[in-house]
Amino acid sequence: MKTIITYGTFDLFHYGHVRLFKRLRALGDKLIVAVSTDEFNALKGKAAFFSYLQRAEIVEACQYVDMVVPETHWQQKAKDICKHDISIFGMGDDWQGEFDELSILCDVVYLSRTGEISSTEIKNSLAAKMPNNDTNKVQK
Repeated sequence: MKTIITYGTFDLFHYGHVRLFKRLRALGDKLIVAVSTDEFNALKGKAAFFSYLQRAEIVEACQYVDMVVPETHWQQKAKDICKHDISIFGMGDDWQGEFDELSILCDVVYLSRTGEISSTEIKNSLAAKMPNNDTNKVQK
């Protein structure tokens, strides 16, 4: 049995995430997704819109995902690979080369991202559409 693992925050879940999970799951028999905890995101200087528990629930509901585990620190990847008998470690190609050292434990693949969508772009687009609070204040 081939087990695949991937990692990420997976905030503002969108079709790019679904396509990544579908492509990763097609590489084997089981897909494990490690979702970054709120505490780990804070260490990375990131803030998610949804909490870890909400993001994990959303990811777990995806038909291509067999299991969700928390990602709590950078160094856990090698331990997860051994613990879950991982055959393939997969990430988006924006991480190209960052995890090559894991290739001594399993195959490492970097898949191309869905080009026209990202959580960051969604957040930026929503922020741009928000009315400027200064111009909406009532003048006295």
